[in-house]
Amino acid sequence: MPLEPLLPLFHRLDRQYFDASLAALINPPLLLRWSDGRLSRTAGFYRFGPGISEIVLSRVVLVPLPPEATLSTLCHEMIHAWVDRVLGLKEVHGPQFKARMTHINQSQPGFQVSLRHSYPLPVQAAAWWASCSNCGKKIAYRRRRKGLACRSCCERHNAGVWDARFALKFSPNTVKQLG
Repeated sequence: MPLEPLLPLFHRLDRQYFDASLAALINPPLLLRWSDGRLSRTAGFYRFGPGISEIVLSRVVLVPLPPEATLSTLCHEMIHAWVDRVLGLKEVHGPQFKARMTHINQSQPGFQVSLRHSYPLPVQAAAWWASCSNCGKKIAYRRRRKGLACRSCCERHNAGVWDARFALKFSPNTVKQLG
């Protein structure tokens, strides 16, 4: 499925709900882009700081979903930019954010802006396998962790207290996830 161009959506939402104030921002201008594919735990974010002001939407999360998810997320991040850059306030989901969100939600039926999304997140393959040399149990981990021991063996053989005899040994997961 091809990526939907964000700029026309941005300009439409900017005119409808922000009096075209976001497109008029300069020093720095508000940039807009799809993520490069690594943003997989959230639908989008607004980033600001010295010399940077941008909205980034997650390709991985939003592209498989209906277009309303993209509109909702884009509008959510635009509210953050509006509160920060136009109003000049440092609030995250404070009263100005909630008032604008409520106004947008009440003024149209096409999508709903929310504080948090409940979109399905893509499953990430475990990068590591941890195995217990005592019982042979294998546990999948996304990150390699130091100092872990097999809980079952510690409980069974050492009254639930950590024991180096049951330390987990990590090995890379060589099976790649399909999809």
